[in-house]
Amino acid sequence: MGKYTKQDIFRIVEEEDVEFIRLQFTDIFGMPKNLAITASHLEQALNNGCTFEASAIGGIRDGAEELYLYPDLDTFEIYPWRPQTGKVARMYCDIYTEEGKPFAGDCRQVLKRVLKEAADMGLRFEIRPEQEFFLFHTDDEGHPTTTTHEIAGFYDVAPLDLAENVRRDIILTLEEMDFEVLGSHHEISPAQHEIDFAEGRADRIADDVVTFRMVVKTIAKKHGLYATFLPKPTEGVNGSGMHINIICRDPLGKNLFADETGNGDLSETGQQFVAGLLRHSKSITLFTNPIVNSYKRLIPGFDAPTQIAWSDNLANRSAVINVPHRRGNNARIEYRSPDGVCNPYLAFAVILASGLDGIRNRMKAPEKADVRLSGKSRWELKNMHLDTLPETLGEAMEYSDKDPMIREVLGDFIYDGFKEKKLCEWRDFRSVITNWELQTYLGRY
Repeated sequence: MGKYTKQDIFRIVEEEDVEFIRLQFTDIFGMPKNLAITASHLEQALNNGCTFEASAIGGIRDGAEELYLYPDLDTFEIYPWRPQTGKVARMYCDIYTEEGKPFAGDCRQVLKRVLKEAADMGLRFEIRPEQEFFLFHTDDEGHPTTTTHEIAGFYDVAPLDLAENVRRDIILTLEEMDFEVLGSHHEISPAQHEIDFAEGRADRIADDVVTFRMVVKTIAKKHGLYATFLPKPTEGVNGSGMHINIICRDPLGKNLFADETGNGDLSETGQQFVAGLLRHSKSITLFTNPIVNSYKRLIPGFDAPTQIAWSDNLANRSAVINVPHRRGNNARIEYRSPDGVCNPYLAFAVILASGLDGIRNRMKAPEKADVRLSGKSRWELKNMHLDTLPETLGEAMEYSDKDPMIREVLGDFIYDGFKEKKLCEWRDFRSVITNWELQTYLGRY
């Protein structure tokens, strides 16, 4: 039984004076898109009758085929920041073809397929993201900058933290949209912040990640600031990530990652999940860290993961997998490489599919990396039988091409479209002459 019926939606729209409904979806790069309708067309929308021309939406499809939006009624929410007369609401939608078949470019349904596969194995996944972002000033014309006047650091408070009220307003807005916010704080770098909300069903959390980014940017703009999830907007400081905490349960709610042996380790299922995730870490990085700038964050010395290893030592910040809790109902695995510009549907899909591969094939996890890995060279790590994450977007594409599981999970349409765009980005980046090159080489050669 869902949260809402069609009759519930009609009633809420009338009682709350909702005038506009946004039928929302994302392109394959995770950018939110929507078709806005008036309340007078709500019945057509709820009967899956609203269409859009796919060729008009960059990144989804070339061609003029009409596609149909199937609203998910349970995602109906009213935007708190919009006018309170003639309100604006939204519903997330799945995308279908004219023949009533799932559209191959619908990222939301990619994740649903992975979760269906997990359900067939008796597994249910919950995810809790830890989302970091920067708040910067805008220039006189309203364009974003990387300028900040604050010098606050980890867990600092006002007056050092100049954005306490901004975070407060973001949280209040999220709570109006039924988010359960667990906490917030200033992060390590100046102007950097983190807000965490409670875990939930993986597909619902992917929707919530998209909403979260919209809320953060909207409320920041109301305060005259620009919020960015760019992984590394400034040099010399820690970048922003989106650590993914994963919990696996059986149909009755039992935590399948929890240790029941008394030895303080992950369960066998948990270790198999870790093994699969480590096995595919290089190839999924293209989708968890999808832009050139992502790899400016994934370098040693800035509290970001670089090594394909797992650890339960929380001080070991360079391992891509950490295990903060191993016992009881909160046992979970933390995958630390993703950043806040990824498409959450695709990122969650490839992460969970990797872990499922480990469970299905009963893979054995390597020994935990109990020593601190930060600062060790690739040669030292090789002697420890450890490998590193891709260091560039180009390298990430090479590894993705070598792993047939990625294309199998995403399908040819999304994989090829995503890869084509990233090849263009990588080619463009390689052609740019940077200030660093001029400062380093121009006076010497």
